[in-house]
Amino acid sequence: MSLDRYRPWGGSQEKIRPEHRDRGAVVYVRQSSRQQVLEHSESTRLQYALTERAAALGWARSRIVVIDDDLGVSAATADARAGFARLVTEVTMGRVGIVLGIEMSRLARTGRDWHQLLELCSLSGVLLADPDGVYDPGFYNDRLLLGLKGTMSEAELYLIRQRMLSGKLAKAERGELAIPLPIGYVRRPSGEVVLDPDEQAQHVVRLVFGTFARLGTLNAVLRYLVEHQVQLPVRAHSGPAKGEIQWRRPNRETLQIMLHNPVYAGYYAYGRRQVEPRKKIPGRPGTGRVVKGSDEWLVLLPGRMPAYITPGQYEANVARMAANRQTASAPGAPRDGPALLSGLLRCGRCGGHRMPVRYHDGKGSAHGYVCVFYQVNYGTGGPCQHIAGPALDAYVTGQVLAAVAPAALEVSMAAAAQAEAERAMLDRLWRQRLERARYAADRARRQYQLAEPENRLVVRQLEKEWEAALAEAGRLEADYQRFTEQQPKTLTAAERAAIQALAGDLPRVWNAPSTTQADRKELLRILIEDITVTVAGTSELVDVAITWAGGQQTAGQAVRPVARLDQLSYYPALLARVTELAGAGRTNQQIAGVLNAEGFRPPKRTSRFTGQQVRTLISRRGIRSQRKGRPAVLTGLAPGQWSVPGLSAELGMPTASIYNWIYRGWITARHAPGTRNWIITADEEQMRQLRERRARPPGFYSRARWEPPEQETSQTQGTQP
Repeated sequence: MSLDRYRPWGGSQEKIRPEHRDRGAVVYVRQSSRQQVLEHSESTRLQYALTERAAALGWARSRIVVIDDDLGVSAATADARAGFARLVTEVTMGRVGIVLGIEMSRLARTGRDWHQLLELCSLSGVLLADPDGVYDPGFYNDRLLLGLKGTMSEAELYLIRQRMLSGKLAKAERGELAIPLPIGYVRRPSGEVVLDPDEQAQHVVRLVFGTFARLGTLNAVLRYLVEHQVQLPVRAHSGPAKGEIQWRRPNRETLQIMLHNPVYAGYYAYGRRQVEPRKKIPGRPGTGRVVKGSDEWLVLLPGRMPAYITPGQYEANVARMAANRQTASAPGAPRDGPALLSGLLRCGRCGGHRMPVRYHDGKGSAHGYVCVFYQVNYGTGGPCQHIAGPALDAYVTGQVLAAVAPAALEVSMAAAAQAEAERAMLDRLWRQRLERARYAADRARRQYQLAEPENRLVVRQLEKEWEAALAEAGRLEADYQRFTEQQPKTLTAAERAAIQALAGDLPRVWNAPSTTQADRKELLRILIEDITVTVAGTSELVDVAITWAGGQQTAGQAVRPVARLDQLSYYPALLARVTELAGAGRTNQQIAGVLNAEGFRPPKRTSRFTGQQVRTLISRRGIRSQRKGRPAVLTGLAPGQWSVPGLSAELGMPTASIYNWIYRGWITARHAPGTRNWIITADEEQMRQLRERRARPPGFYSRARWEPPEQETSQTQGTQP
């Protein structure tokens, strides 16, 4: 291309002085990629013309440097402005006398870079030239003109960009703009979007959505696909295999994109990800994109795409994934922790705030539910209320099992049908994989047979590919055989009978070792929307209001363990009953049995009263019982015979110590005929030994066990009874 028609080149010779020609000349062309160089060759021709013009203006060809801004550099890297940075460096070092470009306003990408370049050229005495003329930034008129050109160019770029975006949006609003298609879709040459013509690809997509509807979490779906060796069909977007299916192993990110994509529900959606200018990173044009909510999408047209699921199923999937997030407003995904009601409980005292789980030990075995909303958010007071976890879990579990018991048989039949449907889907997928493997083997055979036998260089490779395809088909057939043996397509009569038998005993299914905590939580969240609990004062009673799926509510009372007897709602009645029984001469054990039979329960730890608990209650409340059968002082004993109280008075020691000595064998004693009283026999020598034993300090005999044998012998010699 010739630039002779641009007359201002010759009219600016007076601005070019010898000191400019003593330095080099830079030809600057801004190109962003190699594709631009290959497909838009006009810039390359202008670059050659600018080089010729620099030579015509008096610069030796050896002193002319061509700088291609961003040529071959990815726009997503930090080196996206490498060409402009090199130009600025050359100008700053004083090695440039003139900079030639196609248009001066295109030397920089922004107004800031443009005015910085003008300032550097003015300080370094560098000229700027384009087909309109030669400019000296040191002259006010030229500087003013260059500034106006830069401002107009920036405004022009903005207007062009806005017009292009407006046209793109208008096309999207009609549903005609081509958008990237997810797995399971292809675009015909006419532009029409259809389901993937590959039957196996469609089946895998439906399997993913069906598995999520059944399992409910991304991780569970991923584990299921990996366990059954299911791969995802991905159409290659570039390369030699462009448009062909590539079977890749599943990953969490791909599954998440599939479940969030509205295309699968038949929607045409545009603008799901939008650019946030404040989040853009300089030099990286692809940054700053944020995912918007469905109410902020630019275009959402229902019924424009072929659908795999219904819009209702899509909304349920999105809501389920949002609920699986572990946040303050969402219950989170079911986990194997012991707290069955995590994410479902709300406090009835402070406006229905969520009650989190608190574990009492490091192992996570003991747990409770506590409301700490005001303590956490306002720093005032302690917990609103605290409820022990196992008691509340047991109550809600009983309510759920009672609610589903009438429909147990129907549920069992639905479970059997679901199991058969799942096995049928997997069996169909296996048969499709086998069909694909057999086709690949047959195709490799035909390629081998069509090759010329003399061309051994080709035949050997085709033979290896045929053998590999046959081996893969054989491996899949063996795997399919094992699958059908382990999981037949239909349930056997024994399996159906087992499912129906379990339907009649739901508690056994619930408590079975094969039923995980995550399974129990999943069932609770299907049946229950939320549970509101309110402790009645500081008592053991908890008012429980269950909101079932569908909006129906039921109310009841659960019992929690409390710390003290006086917290029990029936404590006055309990105290009166104990006083009555103690006054009737009942023993502590007998009183405990009556309390348990009448339905009284202790505050915590155990479910039944014991004699020790009754004794503690009587002692603390000052209840005196007239108990019969207490050992008394025996009368009419022969010389050398003692009763327990009599010997206790004689030696000046507690009766409990006398009993201890009897049990240890230090005292000779026998029961009186027909009574529980002991008759002790002790002559004068034995009484002397007992008095010596009584005089020894407390703990003497327990310490003697740890002393050396000879010392122990010398201390105890002659003192043993």
